[in-house]
Amino acid sequence: MASKEEKAHSFIPIILILLLVSSASAATGGQEAEALLNWKASLDNSTSLSLLPSWVGNNICNWEGIACNNFGSITQINLTSSGLRGTLHALSFSSFPSLMSLNLSHNAIFGTIPLEIGFLKSLQILDLAGNNINGSIPHAVGMLGNLTILSLQQNNLSGNLPAEICMLNSLSVINVAHNSLMGSIPEAIGNLSSLTVLALQRNNFSGAIPSTIGNLSGLKEMYLMGNQLIGNIPPEIGKLKFLTHLGLVDNKLNGSLPSGLNNFTFLKQLFLSNNNFSGSIPHDICISGVLELFTAHNNQLTGPMPRSLRNCTSLVRLRLERNQLTANIAQEFGIYPKLTYVDLSYNRFYGELSENWEQCQNLQSLRLGNNRISGEIPRFEGSIQLHVLDLSSNNLTGTIPKELGKLTSLFNLNLGDNKLSGSVPSEIGLLTNLQHLNLAANDFSGLIPEKLDGCRVLLNLNLSRNRFSESIPLQMASINALQVLDLSQNSLMSEIPPQLGNLMKLEALNLSHNKLSGSIPSTFDNMLSLTVVDMSYNHLEGPLPNNRAFHEALVLAFANNTGLCGNATGLNVCPSETRGEKKSSKSVVFIVVLILGILLFAFVVTGILCVICYPWEAQNEDQFAVWSYDGRLEYEDIIKATEGFNSKYFVGVGGNASVYKAELPTGRIVAVKKLHMLQDSGVANIKAFESEVRTLSEIRHRNILKLYGFCSHPQHPLLLYDFVEGGSLENILTDENHAVKFGWIERVNVVKDVANALSYMHHDCSPPIVHRDISSKNILLDLEYGAYVSDFGTAKLLNLETSNWTSFAGTFGYSAPEFAYTMETNEKCDVYSFGVVALEVIMGKHPGDLLSYFLSLSSTSTPKPIQLNDVLDKRLPPPGNLVVEKVITVANLAHACVRTNPQSRPTMRQISHELSF
Repeated sequence: MASKEEKAHSFIPIILILLLVSSASAATGGQEAEALLNWKASLDNSTSLSLLPSWVGNNICNWEGIACNNFGSITQINLTSSGLRGTLHALSFSSFPSLMSLNLSHNAIFGTIPLEIGFLKSLQILDLAGNNINGSIPHAVGMLGNLTILSLQQNNLSGNLPAEICMLNSLSVINVAHNSLMGSIPEAIGNLSSLTVLALQRNNFSGAIPSTIGNLSGLKEMYLMGNQLIGNIPPEIGKLKFLTHLGLVDNKLNGSLPSGLNNFTFLKQLFLSNNNFSGSIPHDICISGVLELFTAHNNQLTGPMPRSLRNCTSLVRLRLERNQLTANIAQEFGIYPKLTYVDLSYNRFYGELSENWEQCQNLQSLRLGNNRISGEIPRFEGSIQLHVLDLSSNNLTGTIPKELGKLTSLFNLNLGDNKLSGSVPSEIGLLTNLQHLNLAANDFSGLIPEKLDGCRVLLNLNLSRNRFSESIPLQMASINALQVLDLSQNSLMSEIPPQLGNLMKLEALNLSHNKLSGSIPSTFDNMLSLTVVDMSYNHLEGPLPNNRAFHEALVLAFANNTGLCGNATGLNVCPSETRGEKKSSKSVVFIVVLILGILLFAFVVTGILCVICYPWEAQNEDQFAVWSYDGRLEYEDIIKATEGFNSKYFVGVGGNASVYKAELPTGRIVAVKKLHMLQDSGVANIKAFESEVRTLSEIRHRNILKLYGFCSHPQHPLLLYDFVEGGSLENILTDENHAVKFGWIERVNVVKDVANALSYMHHDCSPPIVHRDISSKNILLDLEYGAYVSDFGTAKLLNLETSNWTSFAGTFGYSAPEFAYTMETNEKCDVYSFGVVALEVIMGKHPGDLLSYFLSLSSTSTPKPIQLNDVLDKRLPPPGNLVVEKVITVANLAHACVRTNPQSRPTMRQISHELSF
């Protein structure tokens, strides 16, 4: 046995080793702490430093986002979504020899990836996703021999995918999606035998898919969509036995689909849309019965449906529209208990609709339009969740089953262009969520159902090209949301109901090719939203309404009537008699009344101008009157209604005014805007007051807040508006409870409303009007999310022959960047502000960082297109298929509006046109 002395000596080397290790760890820890603190100091002080309060001292293992091994050396840095703003160049990568995971995803890191990244020899996970990193992926990444996950998606990276990445044999995940990478996919990608996820989507990769892809035997997910790939799908793809997700959408691929697609026994999602594939769909595409999502729309596919799809009960979503598929629709489809969305439109399907569709109880959208389907419409009694039913442009016969009235979730019903007949069942009026109803080009007869007024939110009603008779039902005037009404090419008789003039949101009206008689109601004068009309081929007579849509319509819109006249191209000027009256003594009375009215109006205007121009001459504030559209109100009425501007009536404050809610003696609820007076006798605010009065008195639009009256009292200048219950867009977006109820359809419509208002101001007013202060606080919403542009205190009427230089007006964060070096006012300033607001609507917050990025680009730079996932308000679920394209349009238009160069921004008329979905 060894003596105690010998044992003691044997422990000495171990103690020395531990001391050396401890000393080395302490030295390493000091280096690591110093490296992190130096990097922290390089970050944006206004954001990053305040978010890392624990980064003090040398006890780095207790710092936020830091993990260490047993020796005190850093193994993980995880600062995802920490609001960090800066570059990576001040981070000494060589100071972290034990680092295994670096996660800085979803911050605001910019600049390039340093070459020194190659010093992280122990690194297994590199995640820099969701930043603003640019430049190319450095070849030094190929030195990270232990790397298993490379996540660089959603940045601004460019250049090629380095071939050195293909030497990292441990790689399991490559995700470089949503960048601007280019070049071909390296052939050497097939060397990555451990790869399970390959995500290269939404870049600019070109060339063919390399056949070596078949060597990735463990691959489970491959996403190549949104590139410029050409050629066929290589047959070697059939070797990927474990593939669960395959995305090839939005490329330029062609040829037939390889039979190897039949081999995917684990395939759950297959996306082949928007290419140029031909031939038939492989028969065993769902042989394993696990396929959930299958999209192959917008190709040239032919032949029958795959036999395996008939019994593919796992299907959730199926899109095969816009191909040339041919099959008997009654035989090729089964019962799909999980199916929520199916689109087979624009193909060559024939046969009758099976009642199996009624048993798809989760079905929300069924689109079978533009095929050759015959027979009658099923009752769809089991499809209680159906939102969209499109059976248009087929050969359907029979009547509309009244059971469709039970589909209360339905908001789009399109049965147009078939051979349906009989009367329209009154049960359609039970569809209280219906927004679009198209029954055009059928053989319906009888009366238009009065109970259609039950469809309270109906936006688009098309009953044209049928045999409806009798008169237009008065109840139709109560569908207040209606924007498009087409009753053309029927046999409607009698006069046009004056009540239709109550459809204040109507934009297009077509009553042509009927047997309508009498005059066009004068109530149409007030339909300010109306832009398109067609009254041709009727028996109408008398003057046209005093409405811009009628004045600007083509003569063809009034052709073949009995005797229409008025101020429109191609029509005769109306005789001097009033509507429906012949010349008689009544004409004399009319002229006398007219003259007296003009004189009275002149006196009123003179009085108003005296009040505005000489307000300081009054001695008693009770003598001041408020001019309004409903007559004269005494100033004391306003004081009484607000109890002397008591705080309990206060609803908000702006830069130059306080706003109160008041009920006038007439019963009208108004917003009273009381301007703040300055010490310099209020000259500046009086100018703003007069500007707002002058502007609003000359414009009329349904999306511009209506001026009800005004009073230029020297102590309390007042403006009276219609009161809008919903509050400002800014308040709704910042209130969590309101924001989650402010859905995508409503948000898109708000952007559309604001665009229409600005288009009217810029292009339909003479001279044009520039608002100069478009912001979310100056856009008001009613309870149905209709938008109203308000606050015209800084508006400027443009003289097109002058330079329009002015002092600064607007809200910081919304004003165009050119105000930094010029004070010239033009429409492009409003366009920029509109772009900021549009981004704010879909992001749910002011797009400050995004604007900073755009402004940082040179005048010759082309910003990367906005990626929808980067900007959407996370408080809402992603937009569904029925609205996602509209949201994309809004995002792209907003992007164009905030360009640095004013001349490269679109006009509001162009924007309004693009948003006229």
